[in-house]
Amino acid sequence: MDILYSTRDVEKICADKRGAKKKLGGPGFKKLRARLADIRAAHNVTELIAGRPHALKGDRVGQFSMNLHGGHRLVFEPAHEPIPEKDDGGIDWNRVTAVCIIFIGDYHD
Repeated sequence: MDILYSTRDVEKICADKRGAKKKLGGPGFKKLRARLADIRAAHNVTELIAGRPHALKGDRVGQFSMNLHGGHRLVFEPAHEPIPEKDDGGIDWNRVTAVCIIFIGDYHD
């Protein structure tokens, strides 16, 4: 899949080893690198299996999360225009082949 970034800060965390280690710690950094590799290797979102990938609910509907380390998560949304939809109006994650990473951290804080 293709990966885009919502902000320069998010892109920097994904690209800068020192910054990622500072924000996430050593184990979190390793998980982030693994999750990014998993996303790049997958053809669509439903092929992701590591990190307990799941669609989010509530005020984060339309977003997808993967566990990193501790309470840290990698959160992304489809990077399609228009977003692929199922008949019921929900996102068709089978057809999402590009994502935009919007958050890395603990959204429970």
